[in-house]
Amino acid sequence: MTAGEQRRRAFWQILLFAAGLLVLTVISAGSVYLVNKARDDSKWVVHTLEVENQLNALLLEIRRAESGVRGYLLTRSENFKTDHDKAVAAIVPALDRVTRLTGDNPAQREGIEKLSAAIEIRLGQFTQEMDLVRQGQIDKATFLMNEAAAADTTAAIGSLASAMIQEEERLFRLRTANADRSQTFAASMTGIGSGLVVLLALISIWLVRRSAGARDDAEARLRDGNLNLEATVDERTADLREANDEIQRFAYIVSHDLRSPLVNIMGFTSELEELGKDIFRRIGGLTGVPAGGPPVDVADIPLDGPDKQLSADFSEALGFIKSSIARMDRLISAILNLTREGRREFQPEKIDTRDFVETIVSTLAHQSAEAQAEIHVEPLPNIVSDRLALEQIFSNLIDNAIKYLRSGVPGEIRIRGRTKLGYAIFEISDNGRGIDPKDHQRIFDLFRRAGTQDKPGQGIGLAHVRALVRRLGGTMSVSSELNAGSTFTITLPIAWNASNRNADK
Repeated sequence: MTAGEQRRRAFWQILLFAAGLLVLTVISAGSVYLVNKARDDSKWVVHTLEVENQLNALLLEIRRAESGVRGYLLTRSENFKTDHDKAVAAIVPALDRVTRLTGDNPAQREGIEKLSAAIEIRLGQFTQEMDLVRQGQIDKATFLMNEAAAADTTAAIGSLASAMIQEEERLFRLRTANADRSQTFAASMTGIGSGLVVLLALISIWLVRRSAGARDDAEARLRDGNLNLEATVDERTADLREANDEIQRFAYIVSHDLRSPLVNIMGFTSELEELGKDIFRRIGGLTGVPAGGPPVDVADIPLDGPDKQLSADFSEALGFIKSSIARMDRLISAILNLTREGRREFQPEKIDTRDFVETIVSTLAHQSAEAQAEIHVEPLPNIVSDRLALEQIFSNLIDNAIKYLRSGVPGEIRIRGRTKLGYAIFEISDNGRGIDPKDHQRIFDLFRRAGTQDKPGQGIGLAHVRALVRRLGGTMSVSSELNAGSTFTITLPIAWNASNRNADK
């Protein structure tokens, strides 16, 4: 697939994704709006029905009250009186509910005001009629009832209520139509949106199948191109292994050969030192020290002027030569140790890590006591690894932690561990002088050191430790700030497989 085709495919995929997102957004927003509108329309339809029901209930209670008073007037039966009293008690709450429900409609508010006035008049008439009947003034009660009938108050109440019911029926038809229209729109949008989603899904399936076909072609070409990759990798690995062995042999031979001239230099330096003593004794003989007398230390020879300065320069030069020879000898010994360690095959064994580390700490108890340092060993995960390599790793790191503590500050060194995804993670932390962040990589380089060089060392320890950790299939890192302590983190496999590493060394 060419770069242009890849760009076009990516463009169409992005465009398809954007179109699908836009369609889903529009459908979702439209559906939410239409559903809410349909819900509101349905609510108003229910509201209209409730108003009609309340108006009919109000008319029913008025008719019951009127029937009750008439029956009580004719029969004097307490049942009619009770029924009348219940109806009158229900009229005012029913009127209040109608008033509350129609408060949103100005036309209905005007009608409810007229209806309330008519009902108030009729309730007053009911009260007067019942009082006259209870007082035994039947004629007056009958006259008052006939007068109310002639005034047609009940009919007026019925007319006002009927007008309000007609208004609610009109609203019912209008609101029902709106609700039906909203539901129709919602169904239409859902259908159209579903169709678009199906169309986009079909396009997506087509693009996916097309991409899958292109991927299969690319995988086939990749398999063809990598047909001999494994053999090539094995061949290159063998070459690297052979080169590594050659480098180790070369380092060993060079270090071994360097030691021979170094031994000669050391011998001739000793002879030169003795020769210098003899020369300065002879010079001293010229100034009063018998030449054939007992040997006298150069510092005790009475020399004056240039001879004394020459003696001092000679001793200083010999001191520089001897210190350089000693340093060269230590470096050659370190290189030899590294090459021997590089050729050693690791032997895995199960290690109780905490007991193992506590044993190392006990061997460093004298140094830690002199440095006034406390070493805390927390529970550590057990691992399968090479015992000697682990001993070199932990010994070096704990010894460094003791060596580089801050003077005048009680030292605290803590060793802790945990496991994660088949690996054991060990941390050796201290409150020592710390390491400048810019030197975090430098300290792992061979013969490189960081910070104030006031402690003995050749700059090999941490490089050797990291090499061991890598051979054990792990990683090593440091976290530190100046005057804030250091934390060295080592990650090792919990169950190390020696065969692969020994084969790759």
